[in-house]
Formats: sequence, C-alpha cells, structure tokens
Amino acid sequence: MYYLKLNVVIEPLMDLWYAWSHLISPVTAAMNIKHRHLRIMSSYIKNAKTHSLAVKNPKMLGGPFIDYQTERVNEVTKLHDETIEKRVHLLELDNALKTLNDILQTEVQGFSLNSMYEKIPEILKGYVELYYDLNNNVNYRLIEPLLYASKYYDESAQSISLQLIDSDDSRSFVLSTPRLPDENVIHLDIPFKSEVIDELFRMKKVPGDFDEIKELLNIPSEKEELFKTFFTKEKPAEFRKYDGPGVRTRYFGHACVLVETKEISIVVDPVISYDGYETDVNRYTINDLPEEIDYVLITHNHQDHILLETLLQLRHRIKTIIVPSSSKGNLQDPDLKLMFKKIGFKQVIELNELESIEMENCVITGLPFLGEHADLDVRSKLCYHFSLHNGIRLLFAADSCNIEPKIYEKVKGIVGEVDVLFLGMECEGAPLSWLYGPLMYKKLERDKDLSRRLAGSDYNQGMAFIDIFNPKDVFVYAMGMEPWLVFISSIKYTDESKAIVESNKLLKECISRGIGAERLFGEKTIEYV
Repeated sequence: MYYLKLNVVIEPLMDLWYAWSHLISPVTAAMNIKHRHLRIMSSYIKNAKTHSLAVKNPKMLGGPFIDYQTERVNEVTKLHDETIEKRVHLLELDNALKTLNDILQTEVQGFSLNSMYEKIPEILKGYVELYYDLNNNVNYRLIEPLLYASKYYDESAQSISLQLIDSDDSRSFVLSTPRLPDENVIHLDIPFKSEVIDELFRMKKVPGDFDEIKELLNIPSEKEELFKTFFTKEKPAEFRKYDGPGVRTRYFGHACVLVETKEISIVVDPVISYDGYETDVNRYTINDLPEEIDYVLITHNHQDHILLETLLQLRHRIKTIIVPSSSKGNLQDPDLKLMFKKIGFKQVIELNELESIEMENCVITGLPFLGEHADLDVRSKLCYHFSLHNGIRLLFAADSCNIEPKIYEKVKGIVGEVDVLFLGMECEGAPLSWLYGPLMYKKLERDKDLSRRLAGSDYNQGMAFIDIFNPKDVFVYAMGMEPWLVFISSIKYTDESKAIVESNKLLKECISRGIGAERLFGEKTIEYV
C-alpha cells in the first residue's frame, strides 16, 4: 500500500490553460479564450523572442508573456490552431455577445424591449433577458443554468496534469502561459467532477493500492515509471485536532486561515502550499488540515482566493462550501454555487450580506465587501464575521477596501466589536484590464484603467476598520507575499512597495495604541481561550 507524496501537484486545465473560475463559466470562458488566450498565443507566435526576454524581467511579471523560449513556437501554434477549431462555438458565442451589445447600445431608445428579442443573435436566443435599469440604460442578463446545460459548457476542454514540485518558483504565471507537454508531467483527460481525483488525493493521508489507482486514472504506459515516483510507503505525520476550550486559528499563507474549535473546523479561502522539499519559509500544508473540514468559506471570485488545484485536492474532505451570492446574470459576476456544483462539489450554500449560518457553537455572518473589483458590479464577495460560543469574535475582511466607512459603522451596530481582525492590504493592485479586460466590450482609456484597480485597504482605510471594530489583535494578510504564490498572483514586493509601506504604518499605529498587530507570512498559529 502506498501514499501519494505531499508534493504532488494537480493543475486543472482548460485546453491546456490553467483553470480558474472565469474559464469554467461558459460566457467568461468564451471571452477569455478570444481576448486573452488567442491574443497571447498570437503574439508569441509572431515574436517569441520578445516573450522570452520579457519573462526574465521582474518588472514584467504578470504581463501577457508566455514563459517559454523560442523553440516552442510550433507547439504554441498547434495549440492556437486547435483552440480555434475545437472552440469555434465559444468564439461564435463571443461574437454574438458583442453583436448583441452593439445592437442594444445603438438601437434602443428607451421604448419597450419586446421587439428587440427578434434582433438577438440566433445562438443567444433563449439564453438572455433584456432589461433597463432605473436610469433607462439598457443591458442584458445571462441565464447561466441554461448555458451550463448547453454545448457551451464542454467538459472535453477539461483535463488535469500531475507533477512533483521541488521548489516554490517552478511554475509559470497562470494567466499568461499554457501548460505544454513536459516529460516530468502527466497529462490526463479527466473532467474536474471525476471522483477519481478524490480517490487519488485521499492517498495523501490514507494508503491505497498503486495498481488500482493507476488503472482508475488510465495512466499511459510511457508515463508509468514517472507515476511510480509520485508515491511513497512513508506514512505522513498525523494531524492533531484542536481539543482546547477556545479557538485555534492557523494561517496557511495569503488569505487562507483554518479556524478550529473542539466541535468544528472551517477553512477560509483555501490556497495551500506543498510539503516535501527544502524551503526557507516555514508553512503549513495539506497535511496540517483536518481529515474532515466542516465548512470552506470563499470570500470572493478571484484566482488567488478560489484556487481550484487546492479545492480539488480537498474536495473529498470538505462537507460544505459557503460562497457569496452573485448578481444572477451579470457577465462579470458568474454564479459560484453553479460553478462548484458543476465541478463536483455536492453541498454548496450561498450567503447574502447580513445573512447568518448557525452551526454548532458558532455563527457565521456575511458582511459587505467593498472595492477591490475595479468599480464593476460584482456581488459575489463577502467579509465573514465569526461569533464563537466562548464570546470570541473574528472578522475576515479579505481584500475589502474600506472606501465608505459609514457602511461598516452601521454593520458594527448589528454585529458589535470584534476581538480579532484579519485585514488584506494589497493596496496598489492591478488595473481593471489585468483581470477583467477580456470581458470589456470597449478598451478603457489608460488613465481610467489605471485609476480602477484591484486593490485592498491602504493605511487610512485599514485604520477606519480598526477605529470602527476596536479589535484587540490585527493581522494583515492576503498580501500575496509567500513565494509559493507568485505563479498565481505575480507579486514580488520590495521595502518601497506601497502595500509594505502602508501596512508598516498601520502596524506601527496599532502597536502604539496597545493593539496586537502583525503582518502574517508563511505560517502562524494563534489560540484564544
């Protein structure tokens, strides 16, 4: 009997591109394929040397450059051409959405929209509802469940790759580099919902039969020797469940925190590193999580907070996922509950602002989450307030940017003060186009684009949180500082980086007030009784 090694990585892929939530939902997938993937591949094909030089420049990290040298042009060309051939229906969907938008913006004059349904492009008919807002601006909403039930949701695009990693910086940035074949990687055409993924990753804790899992995964004969190296007979360390009278919180890096009482375990924004190789940064890994996780909480729909490779590895352990409710049809705000159900998560609950879930000796309440979405109408975002049986209150503010403290003043009147505040302060952030550019019908002028950023709270906004909720302890997190996050976030700070300067000021001010304060990095255990 064998265990799966703790440094075996699964990368979920969509047509060989690293899968994140906007590649699952059919319409956002169509627009990312057309306006991100094909454009990046075309640029590389035309001038691979420029790409190979750009990825060596730290200032270009996170840019639209493929992280391969020039010798892989033929493979990228093949992927480019196959994408156009295989995803022709999604490219047609993207064109139809643009056509619909053009029609609505040029032909609608404020009269009844009934006659406009005849002008909807044929392939979109039955998938959209037209409407006016109260300023008579015309728009449409997508009926996402119908799109998931159509040819536009095609599981044949889904696959996984398996590999061993031996360092934190071995993988290319996920938004700009497709995962081409590699001699050290096993690529399998398995849809994300497949339970064989659960069987494989259960073996990180429970030993299994090597030949049986090899057959279940249908490992190609030429990859069998490589697959053998993914396993060991060495039993991993046992997880020690918290059995104290209070609450134990464990920081796993970025925005991932495990909250445990004697009765319950909750993980916020699971983004977990790997074990089994030398590193300068201590970290908790999957081996430091409970055998059963009662709840996973998702704060918002960005790729560094919904990391599918972590979630798929944990799926067999997770009882329930709690997600923020979306706007039900806005292009830029895909339905998270629908997505998770489609990729194999059985129990998914939506939570709205100031709505609570009562569990054994703990009440979790969703709170408003402001900013960080470049002023787009995105509703699938929540802060989370924990009220524990022993009176301890925790607030996870994730990347919320406190641009209107009056909202949180009113929230405080309902939930009261908190003992512990976890606050994201990545306060510079990428411009709107970095993440949402493929969804925009018109390219935004550069100065406007730069003004609308994916940014969390700065010093003043963070101190407003503290003034309102009066915490005893403040932990700055969700900074993307850990070295194993670069392939997701593309962030590398210096002492002069705005996020470091602003968070340093906040920590200094907190300490001067007698408030415990720390910027989290790597791992941290905090117990409260």
